[in-house]
Amino acid sequence: MTWTLAKRAHKMNPSVIREILKVTEKPGIISFAGGLPSPKTFPVEAFAAACETVLRTDGRAALQYAASEGYRPLCEWVAASMPWDVSADQVLITTGSQQGLDLVAKVLIDEGSTVLVETPTYLGALQAFTPMEPNIVSVDSDAEGVDVDDLALKAEGARFLYVLPNFQNPTGRSMSEARRQALVERAAAIGLPLVEDNPYGDLWFDQPPPKPLTARNPEGCIYLGSFSKVLAPGLRLGYVIAPKAIMPKLLQAKQAADLHSPSFNQRMVSEVLKDGFIDRHVPTIRALYKSQCHAMLEALQKDMAGLDVVWNTPDGGMFLWVRLPEGMNAVELLPKAVDKGVAFVPGAAFYADHADPRTLRLSFVTASVEQIHIGIAALAQAIREAAQG
Repeated sequence: MTWTLAKRAHKMNPSVIREILKVTEKPGIISFAGGLPSPKTFPVEAFAAACETVLRTDGRAALQYAASEGYRPLCEWVAASMPWDVSADQVLITTGSQQGLDLVAKVLIDEGSTVLVETPTYLGALQAFTPMEPNIVSVDSDAEGVDVDDLALKAEGARFLYVLPNFQNPTGRSMSEARRQALVERAAAIGLPLVEDNPYGDLWFDQPPPKPLTARNPEGCIYLGSFSKVLAPGLRLGYVIAPKAIMPKLLQAKQAADLHSPSFNQRMVSEVLKDGFIDRHVPTIRALYKSQCHAMLEALQKDMAGLDVVWNTPDGGMFLWVRLPEGMNAVELLPKAVDKGVAFVPGAAFYADHADPRTLRLSFVTASVEQIHIGIAALAQAIREAAQG
């Protein structure tokens, strides 16, 4: 039998990160490559209790088909948790925030449409957008986020700008208050919609980030959120908050994709969220990630001295961004690092175009403090040997 693939299927490629992770899964490898939250943060006991309660009090409904919009109490919780006026009717529960990206792509992108992204940007978004065959254009970005002037030069005819203002994946950077306001004002002035992705926004270390872009112009933005980083990713639950004008089409795309996200999982999460659980739980995640980030920064300062390696200092999230010395290539460095027992993700995968081969992403959340110090020392040795030729 000959199967004829759609053109869009030819544009689908394996996740670069997933392929890298296969290489790094050798026994004894200290991996800074993953994008997974720490399993230490998963509230297993709370979910065990919630599971029992849901099955005992509403088991048959929890196991039945349900509304595509999502479990109403969970939609109401999401709406009430936002720092701007949101109706539960504007909330769509999705099967992970990754599905939110897929729905946005199906509803807003045609073949040849221009879609703007940060430099670099989230690889999962590029994977979600690419099958719709858009023209993805990178907007210049710095330590504070998107360059608003470059955005204005590239925005004509664009469907939207996709942006992660808080502790961005892959760089860990956060957009400043001034840049957020300037971006929202410029986007509104030129009629450019924004798609704001915020999976890491609750993972701040010392103070919360400035208010979301969507809070500044709710009618000009679609907002994506997730329960994966504050509860557990295996639940596969996220949400989209959208203007009422576009919500019907997102809902129709959701219905065509999977009818609804798992109703049992939604009810479990809703049960866990009762009585302010999230306000007690998330600070424990912040404390853990802050200590691990501090350990990695400390190790980088110690072991990378004299190597002409630069890195940023994130204020939250799960990642930091490293730039290797002139002439070095992170893809070529990776197997040498793995040979020394440490892994990372080369940064080139996160660029829509004009990739910087000297960049790499480090995750600090799943390795112990001891592993962080051992792994960074090994990475420094790999860089030192590569520099010596």
